[in-house]
Amino acid sequence: MKKKIIYITLNFLLILILFQCSIETNKNIVSDNIKGMIVHFIDVGQGDSILIQVNSKNLLIDSGPSTSKDKLLKYINSLKISKFDYIIATHPHEDHIGNMSYIIDNFEVLNFYAPKISSNTKAFETMIESLVMKDLKIKVLKPNIKSIDLGENTKVDVFSPISNEYENINNFSSIIKISYGNNSFLFTGDSEELSEKEVLSKGYDLKSDVLKIGHHGSSSSTSKRFLDAVDPYIAVISAGKDNSYGHPSQEVLSRLKDLPIYRTDLDGNILIKSDGYSLK
Repeated sequence: MKKKIIYITLNFLLILILFQCSIETNKNIVSDNIKGMIVHFIDVGQGDSILIQVNSKNLLIDSGPSTSKDKLLKYINSLKISKFDYIIATHPHEDHIGNMSYIIDNFEVLNFYAPKISSNTKAFETMIESLVMKDLKIKVLKPNIKSIDLGENTKVDVFSPISNEYENINNFSSIIKISYGNNSFLFTGDSEELSEKEVLSKGYDLKSDVLKIGHHGSSSSTSKRFLDAVDPYIAVISAGKDNSYGHPSQEVLSRLKDLPIYRTDLDGNILIKSDGYSLK
């Protein structure tokens, strides 16, 4: 994979500090006088939770584990969010849907998406109960759906899951590309190499500026072939500090050695803003 250079200013740290100051003063980052798309990779420990804000719309991908509830809610509430236009549960593992029930119960949710897979875990069952109480139907995530609309200058492509049956639930994870202008982000949930191969076989345009590394940097994800197809400028890893799984693996880190890598276990909350042309 050829080494690339992206426009990331030397003041990136200062920008993060400014964002954090805005959060601490409860200033809503998405407002009428702020243009562009902001992607928040929220530090929820060993799990995933990603918030996309664009065109005054909020899209939440996963909600982290239940152990991170207070941290997640503090972050969301600091942005004065009361409504989610879209929520996506990439797959029914607790570290991705642990707080979904609370989110559904306490926020206005307009659209809820998930792959067609169930689980007998408490997190999944309470999520379903909350959806029923709110009379919200699950819209099935599958390739080529066109119903996720984030407004002007944006495009949402869903690439997986391709099959209806997997032995490993991780492979039901939705691989989603969100483009804003000339910039693009690829979100992978916990997709493993089997799912990556299926997506590659379909010939989808995976090329993206930012790649959310699959399965917290596990060695079973982010194969070289998949990484070459995405060919990102930036890699983001969501993992818990000193987690018992050893995520991210050294094998994956070695594949990413030519890229800037941002990690929630080391860097905390990570914010990337796009103006449609460059990333900060």
